[in-house]
Amino acid sequence: MKNTITFKEINKLAVPAMLAGIAEPLLSMADTAFVGHLPTLAKESLAAIGLVGVFLSMLIWILGQTRSAISTIISQYLGANSLHKVCDLPAQIVFAVILLALLIIGITYPLAPEIFKLYNADDTLLDLSVQYFQIRIFGLPFTLLTFAIFGTFRGLQNTYYPMLIAIIGALINVFLDYILIFGIPNYIPAMQVKGAAYASIASQIIMALLAIFFLYKKTSIRLRLQFPFNPEIKNVSLMVLNLFIRTIALNVALYLGSAFATKYGKESIAAYTIAINLWFFFAFFIDGYSSAGNILSGRLYGEKAFEKLRELGKILTRYAVVLGMFIALLFGVFYFKVGSVFINDSSVLDIFNRIFWIVLLMQPINGIAFIYDGIFKGLGLMKYLRNVLLVATFLGFVPVILITDYAGLELYGIWIAFTVWMLLRGGILVNKFKHLSIFKKE
Repeated sequence: MKNTITFKEINKLAVPAMLAGIAEPLLSMADTAFVGHLPTLAKESLAAIGLVGVFLSMLIWILGQTRSAISTIISQYLGANSLHKVCDLPAQIVFAVILLALLIIGITYPLAPEIFKLYNADDTLLDLSVQYFQIRIFGLPFTLLTFAIFGTFRGLQNTYYPMLIAIIGALINVFLDYILIFGIPNYIPAMQVKGAAYASIASQIIMALLAIFFLYKKTSIRLRLQFPFNPEIKNVSLMVLNLFIRTIALNVALYLGSAFATKYGKESIAAYTIAINLWFFFAFFIDGYSSAGNILSGRLYGEKAFEKLRELGKILTRYAVVLGMFIALLFGVFYFKVGSVFINDSSVLDIFNRIFWIVLLMQPINGIAFIYDGIFKGLGLMKYLRNVLLVATFLGFVPVILITDYAGLELYGIWIAFTVWMLLRGGILVNKFKHLSIFKKE
């Protein structure tokens, strides 16, 4: 067995995963870009989509952690040549997450006004946020179904079909966004924010149907619910529980960022919405290599190929830094053009241009943190990931954002807090990886 992971082997998984990953933030970015150019209420509409996007991301990331858990278990069993033992697991997990999604819809739909008041939304911004959310929330079950199937494909070392599905979904969303937001005279009325929500739901439904189709067409795994539960369901549940707590900590940071930005005024929350959507886009872009780390580390752990696992960490670290620098340099070249893609309001663009450089400088740091997130998920070390996020959020992000708010730094302070947050996440994981006990046994 060769002792190194090749560039080709990594990119065969990473590039499709990267393209699949950016499709999700592209849905929000498409909504953002179109509504930011509405003839009326552009700032308010942009801000509403930003607030709802943060809240929906919280729900999706919390429940969507099943994707990582499924991928980890399946890749480890694949590496150990025992895949047949977990073929019934995806269907059982899909059943559970869809039930949870329906429960969440039932709870959050009537409470939408109260939820977005917590984000400091009021008046027109509150009305638009509620309108957008009460449509978009019905796409949650379809998104979670798609995520679970994507996790299954990843565990099988296949990122091609998730990529294909995600690209189709993104293209459909952009096409429907334009038609439904602005309308077609004499045929389709301009629905504005509601149109953006309907476009997103349509693309989510189509992606879910395509995911089921390719699962049945290209794998032997079926979504037939069988009992008793697979013995690994307990392990998956513990993984998901730890990732659930971790994601709550993550979303504390995202919530505080949005809440403080809203507090600073409509121009600030609009500028923050553009910046955070780009941050998500960059994150999912880099996440392609994080996914490769997740997939390969799970398989190598199952094979007990620990030296190759160590080498994988070194290689992916280099890739993460280079990719982060590339993103920063590329968008730095077009620095003063980026914001105008989303909105033409000069006051919003002025604020955005003053803070965007921090977002760009963070990218190599983000790359390292995301890479090791993926590797630790592949190893099944969800408890450690949970603890890292708790430390980074409550000992890093929260104190910094409170101090910078008191100092009057406004959006500068929010992005300084995010930078500290990512430095802690990446630094702690890199140090832990170097001292894992599995390397000491060799």
